[in-house]
Amino acid sequence: MTGGRPTLDLLVLGGTSWLGGEVARQALARGHRVACLARGDSGEPPEGATWVRADRELPTAYDGVAGRAWDAVLEVSWQPRFVRGALAALSPTARHWVYVSSCSAYAEETIPGQSEDAPVREAYTGPEPVSGEDYGPAKVACEEACLTTMGAERVLVARAGLIGGYGDRSDRLGYWPARVARAGDGEPVLVPPRDQPAQVIDVADLASWLVDTAERRTAGIFNALGEVLTMGAVLEACVRAAGRAPRFVEASGEWLVEAGVEPWAGPESLPLWLPLPEYAGFMTRRNDAARAVGLPLRPVEDTAAASLQWERELGLDRSRRAGLSAGRETELLERLAAPQG
Repeated sequence: MTGGRPTLDLLVLGGTSWLGGEVARQALARGHRVACLARGDSGEPPEGATWVRADRELPTAYDGVAGRAWDAVLEVSWQPRFVRGALAALSPTARHWVYVSSCSAYAEETIPGQSEDAPVREAYTGPEPVSGEDYGPAKVACEEACLTTMGAERVLVARAGLIGGYGDRSDRLGYWPARVARAGDGEPVLVPPRDQPAQVIDVADLASWLVDTAERRTAGIFNALGEVLTMGAVLEACVRAAGRAPRFVEASGEWLVEAGVEPWAGPESLPLWLPLPEYAGFMTRRNDAARAVGLPLRPVEDTAAASLQWERELGLDRSRRAGLSAGRETELLERLAAPQG
């Protein structure tokens, strides 16, 4: 027993990267026995975890873990063949399955405030491996495989949205505290409309809750999301984390689209910004059900501070996977300030 909770034998399929690694760390801290099945391309599992080196492309991938009575298995893959392969090998002896899905599974992005009963996309049935263009349908196919094989009473599906905090490798949320930290007081910083919704969950909160659900064998489909905030609230959290006072120069969504700015993520993008009304529902989904079963949510200021700590460790001036380069931002600011007509 660990603090009144039963000690789990937890298998993390992955555990060497971001969310999987955080789940493994938190489970170990609670006294659970943790094994991580991974190649190790993204790093090593946390100290204390058993590392089962395996390549999920191979039919022998699960030989080292199959047949063992796992109290819970955590899966994050979006490749249906990997998920089906793990289920085939492990479902006979796994008591509970935790699948981290995505809100990209939903079919409708224009309606704000939707909950878990909103329609999802058609499940992917094409050739594999699946490309990023079919990420949402692939997640639906993975969800269906878990529910069909394990039974709904033994599966927790966590539909996550934007995850932020320490260790983020996507550079999305991290762009903002890093950009504020680089700015001098009064320096212009290009931002999207500050009244636009923003919804982010800290990786530590999500991981903690996933371990909780494994301990309790919570079943069901849940939006594992932060509270609905505004972009302005996120920016102010970054200001407090960085201790800087830049001058935010706001551009309308229409102007950003016309200027060819990439939304959401990727090189030369404005992270977290999404065109409206096409994506009015993307960062406004309800999290009531997950909160009712214990999803913890820390203030966004804490997440911004943790993200900035990670950004400083990586280097504030590094090349990024997401965000505007200094040259592109300067160009856009000059264009925005130029007399019209």
